[in-house]
Amino acid sequence: MRYAICFTPPASDPLSLVAANWLGRNVFSGEMVESPAVRGLGIHEIAFHTAVPRRYGFHGVLKAPFHLSPDMSEAQLLRDLMRFSGTVPPFRLPRLEIARLGNFYSLQPSAPCEQIQYLASAIVQEFDRFRAPLSEAEIERSDPDGLSAAQFANLHRWGNPYVMEEFRFHMPVTGPVNAVDIPRIEPALRTIFGPVIGELVMVANVALMIEEGAGGPFRVHSLHPMGKVSARRIA
Repeated sequence: MRYAICFTPPASDPLSLVAANWLGRNVFSGEMVESPAVRGLGIHEIAFHTAVPRRYGFHGVLKAPFHLSPDMSEAQLLRDLMRFSGTVPPFRLPRLEIARLGNFYSLQPSAPCEQIQYLASAIVQEFDRFRAPLSEAEIERSDPDGLSAAQFANLHRWGNPYVMEEFRFHMPVTGPVNAVDIPRIEPALRTIFGPVIGELVMVANVALMIEEGAGGPFRVHSLHPMGKVSARRIA
């Protein structure tokens, strides 16, 4: 079983609802959701192209999945995440846009966002003590030979190549898409997500996500409000 620290909008947020329909699974309940009707795409094609992000659910990773250190407990992780979240004020992301990152699509901020970069870096550092060391097999799955020097150093220091300066916040909505399918997949994504990505997204919570069994799907274990704990202390 693994944990991950992520951002995802609340369950009732229109963006969460649209993403659950597109991916075919609700990341809060874990329940499967019927795919939407999309002109030019069959339901089996949608299921194929969303297979990878469906397992992880709609989210933007802040600290990638990790096994809990034998010296730590879930209760300690929850307690410290609640405390940490209360020290970071909420903020709004720049408008999200549909973007291709490598050969898959995600929702990404349309402009750089220092707050999300800071939040992710702070979480990686603050919660690294909860992470069990990577096994040799996990290191190999990260394809260390294909990493830059900075990414390689991150992998061995933080357990993930894409942290700190290498971090790019994104919320995946497809798996790998072949060039031949791009002319159909990209317009479909714009049709599905266009109505709900015009508004700025408020980052007001941090989500603890949990893997259901070894290799199983992830779901939201708990949402931890940002800023509210510190506000109550001041009050």
